Amino acid sequence: MPPTIRDALAATGLDSREAQLLLREALGVEAAYLIAHPEQALTSDQSRVFSEWTSRRAGGEPVAYVTGHREFYGLRLRVTPAVLIPRPETETLVEEALKRLPPGREARALDLGTGSGAVAVAVAKHRPRCQVVASELFVAALGVARENAAIHGLGNIRFVHGDWYESLERQRFDVIVANPPYVAAGDPHLGQGDLRFEPHEALVGGADGLDSIRRIVSGGPQHLVPGGWLLLEHGYDQAPACRELLAQAGFRETFSVRDLAGIERVSGGRAG
Repeated sequence: MPPTIRDALAATGLDSREAQLLLREALGVEAAYLIAHPEQALTSDQSRVFSEWTSRRAGGEPVAYVTGHREFYGLRLRVTPAVLIPRPETETLVEEALKRLPPGREARALDLGTGSGAVAVAVAKHRPRCQVVASELFVAALGVARENAAIHGLGNIRFVHGDWYESLERQRFDVIVANPPYVAAGDPHLGQGDLRFEPHEALVGGADGLDSIRRIVSGGPQHLVPGGWLLLEHGYDQAPACRELLAQAGFRETFSVRDLAGIERVSGGRAG
C-alpha cells in the first residue's frame, strides 16, 4: 500500500526541506497542502515518482535536475543538465540590468551565454518594451532557453547561436549582461556538491577564471550604444580584477555591488 504524506516524508532520510520540495513537485501541490493533509495516501504513481526522485537526490543529483525546474526571480524555469542551475545571487545581475532599463521605454538588451535563459527571461518579463537578444554557444542549452521563453509567453526575446559576440555583427545595445564561466580551473569546489553535475564548460573560465570575462569586456564597447552599460556576474574575489579590466577597456563609472550574502557579485561599467 502506498504511504501517506507523513510517512513518505519521514522515510526519505533527506533534509526535510528538500524532501518536502520533492514531494510537492511529485504531487503538484503547494507546501501548505502537505501540512494540511498529512494522512493522505499517495497514489501508486506518486509514490513511485517520489521514491525515484529521493533516490536520485540521495545520490547527490541536484534537486533542480531531479524535478526539472527551479524558481528564479519569481519565475518557474525549466532546467536540465545541459544548463547551469539558476542561483539566487544571479538575481543581483537582473536587478542591476532592470535599474538601467527604465520601464515603459523602448530599449535593447543582450544576454551573453544565456544558458537556461534565466536572466534574459526575467529581463524580458519585467521590461516588455525591451527587445532582448540572448546568445548561446551550446545548442542543447539554447533549446532550454527557448522553452523557457515560450513557457512565459515572451515574444520580445530573440535567440542566436554563437560564441559570445559572434553572430551579432554590428548590433548595439543599451545594456549587455553576462553570467559567464568564472571558476578557476582546478578549483576544489568543482568536485563538490551540485557543481559535480553541472556542465563544466559553463563553469570554468580558464586558469584564473577570467578568460571569458576578458573576452566579454574587450568586445563590449563595439556592441554598446554611447552611455550603454556592461554588467557581469563574477566570483567572490574577482570584483577588483573585473573593475580593472573594465577601466582598461575604456569603461567609466565602474562599480561593484554585493549580493544578499554580502559578496561583491556583479561589476559593471558605462561605455564612453
